[in-house]
Formats: sequence, C-alpha cells, structure tokens
Amino acid sequence: MTDDKTHFGYEEVPVAEKQNRVRAVFDSVASRYDLMNDLMSLGIHRLWKRRAVELAGVRRGQQVLDLAAGTGDLAERFARIVGAQGRVIMSDINAAMLRQGRERLVNTGIVGNLDFVLANAEALPFASDSFDCITIGFGLRNVTHKQLALNEMFRVLRPGGRALVLEFSHPTTKPLAKAYDAYSFAVLPTLGRFVAGDSASYRYLAESIRMHPDQETLLGMMEQAGFERAGYENHTGGIVAIHRGYKL
Repeated sequence: MTDDKTHFGYEEVPVAEKQNRVRAVFDSVASRYDLMNDLMSLGIHRLWKRRAVELAGVRRGQQVLDLAAGTGDLAERFARIVGAQGRVIMSDINAAMLRQGRERLVNTGIVGNLDFVLANAEALPFASDSFDCITIGFGLRNVTHKQLALNEMFRVLRPGGRALVLEFSHPTTKPLAKAYDAYSFAVLPTLGRFVAGDSASYRYLAESIRMHPDQETLLGMMEQAGFERAGYENHTGGIVAIHRGYKL
C-alpha cells in the first residue's frame, strides 16, 4: 500500500477519495442505521455498548467526547451519567448520521448537557487536555488514518483520563471465523438490500471489518499514541473487542 492509497473495504482507492466514499455509505444507511444494528447483531450490540459504558467509568460532572457517535447510543448513556454539571460532545464526520442522532436524542429529552460537533477524528477541533473520557464506537475502522485519530484522542484527553475503542475485531477461533465470514458476506448484504435498500454498503461493512487491525495490532497502535495501561476485552468470541487506555 503506497502513501497515496488506502483501503475502502477490499478495494484500493486514493486516500483523498476514501472519506467521500465512507460518507456516501452512511448517507445511504442513516435512516435505517439503528434498525439494521438490531437485526445484524440480534440486539447484542446493546450489550457491547453497555459494557463499554461500564469500562469508561464516567462520573457525574465529567467531560466526555463520543467520536463517530452515529445515532447517539453511547452519548445518551453518558449524558445521563454526567448530569447537568457535566458535558457530552457527540461528534461525527457524517452530517446525516449526526442529524439522526440529534433528532433521536432531542426526542428523549436529553439535550441540556449535550453538544453536537461535525468533526474529523484525525484533526479534532478541541484544545489539548479537554476531556475526562473519549470513546469511539464502531467508527475507527472507517477512519482513513487510524493512527492519527488515536494520536488526536490522546492529545485532547486530560491526564488521568481514559479512551475506549469499541470495534468489530477478529474471531479467536477458526470455526467461529468461518461461520462469521459466511454470515457477513451472505446475510448482511441481503439484509441491507431488503431493509435499507442498499446491499453494497453492508458488503463494505463486512470487508472493512476484515481490513481492520486485529486486537494485538490495535493495542500496539494505542501504545504508540501514548496510552498507558492499555488492554482489551474480547466479546462474542472476538467478533467485537473493547480496547481501553489511559493518559497518565
């Protein structure tokens, strides 16, 4: 892979093109995103997110940044925890997803301690040492320069703060990996076609998961960014992993 090329799923594309390609994927699926998450994971994504919130250890009055926030599942939970004295910034690079999230959270009545920011995780528009906790849920694999995003997360995190990456990862056994491949490449695009009217975006989802760094590689990337006491938990046999690191 050359410096001017990157992966969009299995396809090799110019670096300058990837961001627009990813944006088009989420523009297409935004209105059906939550429904598809429930169908694809049989609702298990809610358990993964609940565990990520537990590991975040957020407390009342703290400042939280939720990157690639999508429709706000994590941001909603954090906003309830930090309370009126805290602040949660819900950020995404995709305007359609951020709009869906804002509308959903406004309807829940949780807006007083929430801000919405359209931003690229590779170049965050926040001062250094700004947040007690930073999360990115199912978004890092779509970032063109993942190391830059991790570096930025470390920069804007306060000393003593922690960052969490909740992401699809690599199954830990060959039988599970084989079954997961069959499901991903046969079932997901079919669901996408019938539910969201878009099979190509869910084929990209399956491919992007396979191109994402495995658990140990991502752990090394977090350590390279400066995170200490970094580690990870596998869930559902490694289909998902939650990485966590601290800025000490």
